[in-house]
Amino acid sequence: FTGVCGCCGPLRPRYKRLVDNIFPEDPKDGLVKSDMEKLTFYAVSAPEKLDRIGAYLAERLSRDVVRHRYGYVVIAMEALDQLLMACHSQSIKPFVESFLHMVAKLLESREPDLQVLGTNSFVKFANIEEDTPSYHRRYDFFVSQFSAMCHSTHEDPETRSRIRVAGIKGLQGVVRKTVNDELQAIIWEPQHMDKLIPSMLFNMQDNEDSESPLQNIATVCEENPASLAESCFRELLGRAAYGNMNNAVHPVLVHLDNHRLWDPNDFAVPCFRIIMYSIQAQHSHHVIQQVLSHLDTHSKNTPRVRAGIVQVLLETVAIAAKGSIGPTVLEVFNTLLKHLRMSVDFELGDGSRRNSASSLSSTRTKESEERIVQNAIIQTIGFFGGNLPDYQRAEVMMFIMGKVPVYGTPCHTLDTVKIGHQGTKRIQTMLLSSLIMVTSEFKCKTMCAGLPMAFLEPLCSISLMEDSELRQLVLEILHNIIDRHDNRAKLRGIRIIPNVAALKIKREKISKQDVVFMKKHGQQLYRHIYLGCKEEDNVQKNFELLFTALALITIELANEEVMIDLMRLSIALQDMALANEENMPVLIRCGIMALVAAYLNFLSQMIANPPFCQHVSKVIEMRNLDAPYLLPEHVFREKCVLPESLDRDAVGLYFQTADLAEALSVPGYNVERLAIPYIPQVTDEDRLPRRKSFVDTISLQVDILSNSLPDQSQLAEEITFETLKKAIDTTGLEEQERERRRQVMEKFQKAPFEEIAAHCESKANMLHDRLAQIFELTIRPPPSPSGTVTVTSGHAQYQSVPVYEMKFPDLCVY
Repeated sequence: FTGVCGCCGPLRPRYKRLVDNIFPEDPKDGLVKSDMEKLTFYAVSAPEKLDRIGAYLAERLSRDVVRHRYGYVVIAMEALDQLLMACHSQSIKPFVESFLHMVAKLLESREPDLQVLGTNSFVKFANIEEDTPSYHRRYDFFVSQFSAMCHSTHEDPETRSRIRVAGIKGLQGVVRKTVNDELQAIIWEPQHMDKLIPSMLFNMQDNEDSESPLQNIATVCEENPASLAESCFRELLGRAAYGNMNNAVHPVLVHLDNHRLWDPNDFAVPCFRIIMYSIQAQHSHHVIQQVLSHLDTHSKNTPRVRAGIVQVLLETVAIAAKGSIGPTVLEVFNTLLKHLRMSVDFELGDGSRRNSASSLSSTRTKESEERIVQNAIIQTIGFFGGNLPDYQRAEVMMFIMGKVPVYGTPCHTLDTVKIGHQGTKRIQTMLLSSLIMVTSEFKCKTMCAGLPMAFLEPLCSISLMEDSELRQLVLEILHNIIDRHDNRAKLRGIRIIPNVAALKIKREKISKQDVVFMKKHGQQLYRHIYLGCKEEDNVQKNFELLFTALALITIELANEEVMIDLMRLSIALQDMALANEENMPVLIRCGIMALVAAYLNFLSQMIANPPFCQHVSKVIEMRNLDAPYLLPEHVFREKCVLPESLDRDAVGLYFQTADLAEALSVPGYNVERLAIPYIPQVTDEDRLPRRKSFVDTISLQVDILSNSLPDQSQLAEEITFETLKKAIDTTGLEEQERERRRQVMEKFQKAPFEEIAAHCESKANMLHDRLAQIFELTIRPPPSPSGTVTVTSGHAQYQSVPVYEMKFPDLCVY
């Protein structure tokens, strides 16, 4: 009976008859549209039949694939696509399973046309938004198959390109179908990302054919695998959530390792540029952390590989600095400083171990490659800090300064014992170079924010190093911070400027905050300029930078009081060069004289005081005639003839304090302070062994008892505005205090030992007497009517105090 029913067409189920009718006798005629409309209407009217329709279509398609009847295969897939687009009911889930089974059959075939056909059907399915989520559907097979298609190695280039494009489209469809479905979060697991990401990178990397302009024009009509893979890669990263960033970035690093794309890094840098611009800004620090961890993993790899990773890190932080960095700022610098230290250690260690002549060339190659790593790290540090906002840049400046190793002070980050003096100097030079890059465009509103004490003190400590290169770097850092109106380029080079007004220097009125800054830290700046001038290894660039520093302080931070201090500093430098108490070379003494002349010429024109300008011009004219070696245009020439010593009796060749005071006898300038000679402060830095200190003894802190008490006449003096002004002005008191300290230091240096011992003994006896009085008042028992025992000269005595003479606290009296 069943066999008879199978032979009779009218007894077949209606869905099978409708499915059979859509197939024409000749597959070239294509899908029968009228019958397809009937099948679609039937499927929409009876959605419970969709699963049977799908199963029957799958059965016919499998049979046609085996029999190589590819025309009917195309018709079956077209019918499936139309049914998918038309039906959106609850019963479509079983139909989708049949559809995916048929797509899988096509992808498993070795025919490129069938693979492309199955991929196109899957992409159409991926664009359909389903009403209800799928709890059991998985796409593992499709991820693997599409990834394999992306790595197609077909002999025909055109066919290979079609298969790769189909594979990329398929992966893009999987991404679109799964990333928005919370139940399909499994797509972000490492086993899937390890297939998705390398497939896209492989096609992005294999972009050699698209480099010619003619083929670029041809790809307007035909899709290019590289551009399509990049688009899919961007889309995938753009959809990555917070918890999926690590799984998305790690396969990129592994792919670059496997294909050795760090050296050269022509592909790695643009790849990470795509990553940083595709992900959400708040996730940037995840990428930076991944690259930092990868750099740690390759810490013992070749220098070129490490340099390639650092350059990628440079690209990532450059982009991330414009947005959200997150908590990785200090981590970036810690990691980079650690690798900087390791690079220096590798370079110097290899150089010390390789002493044979055969390995000399390899040693030089190793050093040059390590220099590439070091330069890349410096550029990363500087570029990263330079792109940060100003409020973060100040913190980064202090952070880097805290890592610079200084002789005589502990360094908590870099172990400088193993690398020695040469390695320590190398690290100092590189960190200061990175600080120059960080501060290159730093515009602080106030000097207190740009040069806080925690930054200024170590910076000035480095400026006292016995190395001219380090001192030059420190001065350039000061220039970047002080110069807020971009005047440094106009002041480049030390020279006698004939017309300062022609430079068109930009200048604003000094703010109250900067006035306070100069009152607190001005003497510290003057001191380090003073000490930096007399270093014996100074070259022309040192004097040029010192001149620029003085000029920038005059432009940015100088009021009338600061200008007087700068004149006192200039006269002190001139006197130091003339006295020559430290036996400086003649070239250094003449360089100091040239520096003073160039700066006073600049200062006189900035003040625009005719008598002052006349005196400075007169001295410069005399030097042109009689002593050209005291001017900057002559002293730094190679063939400049220098004298054996400077003639102190030639008064006309030097700037005189009396003439300057007479020229500035106008309201606003305290000429009396100009007569006080400038004496640099003595600090604890001068006792450190890293430099030649002008104080050869240990710095002593001595309490000075002031004997100058005010007279009664001064106390009875009438209070006026001038009196209050003098009381507020504490600069004179500070100068007196410094003079007092200098006298005490000279006393401890030159006085006989017996006199110093007697002085200290008297102070010690006075201290013991005071302590004995305090202990007697605090430790002895309170008075008692029964008597108390006191010990005087070794004898015990009893003293009784009557009750009526005792003093009780108020709370104890009833």
